[in-house]
Amino acid sequence: MNINWYPGHMKKTKEDIENNLKLVDIVLEIIDARIPSSSRNPMLDDIIGDKPRIIIMNKADLADKSITSQWIDEFKNRGISAIRMNSKENINAKKIYDLARESLSEKFDKHKEKNIENQTIRMMIVGVPNAGKSTFINNISKRKGANVGNRPGVTKTKQWIKTNANIELLDTPGVLWPKFDEETGLNLSYTHAIKDEILNIEDLTLKFLEKIKEEYPANLQERYGVDVEKPALEIYEDIARKRGAVTKGGDFDYTRTANIILTDFRNGKLGKISLERP
Repeated sequence: MNINWYPGHMKKTKEDIENNLKLVDIVLEIIDARIPSSSRNPMLDDIIGDKPRIIIMNKADLADKSITSQWIDEFKNRGISAIRMNSKENINAKKIYDLARESLSEKFDKHKEKNIENQTIRMMIVGVPNAGKSTFINNISKRKGANVGNRPGVTKTKQWIKTNANIELLDTPGVLWPKFDEETGLNLSYTHAIKDEILNIEDLTLKFLEKIKEEYPANLQERYGVDVEKPALEIYEDIARKRGAVTKGGDFDYTRTANIILTDFRNGKLGKISLERP
């Protein structure tokens, strides 16, 4: 499948990130714990450069816990602090603050020498669409300051948000990049970082089933009661039959079945699944 999506506002976001980096002390990169590689925009490394960074592995409640731990170790080996998170729950703002302060020790040492009492850390939030940036911001700030929606590209403008934890956050819209390989495109599509409306959702679901039947067959079996030894297309049709996604003429409703399967995955009803390993 050829999947590319790069709306005009995302080009502007890239430019805004570059222009606003000087306003912040550190970058919080929100990624999807189920796809830690695919949900990291490779352009950000060049844009952010040497600016300190913390990775928030969001939606960790939907991911395979052992694989998330492997990714945290992997990022640590790369010199980047990473923490798992479900931003829909209470966020430990102090833990994020302390991690950031550790990375900014040189700055605070200079403040101390100059008797500067300001303890506030300004953080920029970056990430791909639907990684959960707005939910994270609303939770940590204890207010409904950022637009939230279960659709990629909801946040469209720059926003500053203050918190009660000596943290000020600069929100930015989710930004993808112009071209990515097929596997990355599929992973972003499975997790809804790319809109379903621009995809062939039936082909996408067949690809998804091919992957899951190999890596998480027990999840398929438990959720749908299907024979995971069958080819992916037959599993697809068995799920359609079991869920009543059949037309009056007896044909399978592949679109309806696709929505059932992808929604189950995205909501965690298919179990804790990680689509990438370090």
